[in-house]
Amino acid sequence: MNARVTAVALLLGACSSIPAHDSLEAPLAPAGDAARGREVFVSREAGHCVLCHEAPGADAFGNVGPSLVGVGSRLSVAQLRLRVADITKVDPGAVMPTFNRVEGLTRVAPQYQGKPVLTGQQVEDVVAWLATLR
Repeated sequence: MNARVTAVALLLGACSSIPAHDSLEAPLAPAGDAARGREVFVSREAGHCVLCHEAPGADAFGNVGPSLVGVGSRLSVAQLRLRVADITKVDPGAVMPTFNRVEGLTRVAPQYQGKPVLTGQQVEDVVAWLATLR
């Protein structure tokens, strides 16, 4: 019996690096618009996600981040929302910016302090578009 208890304790300890919450259930704004989300995704003035991620319909794209082809069939809307809003909740070492978090950031130009990269509505728009990528 002690061997079983030890094995379970070791397994639980190994799982401690798995995020407790892998999703953000509450929307950050009213329903997202997929067409606007695609514009945010490719826009240099907004998310410019295409700089690092491949996605359907993008003429040019980077390969620093994972391909987002089919991401809507791999992740739920709530999981997509968390990753777009604040990837560090899933992967603290991620090089992707935190697009909607403003607290706890240390290397922010004064004119951008306290301001998210993307508004809650823009996050919801990007999530709506990513959810269509099946």
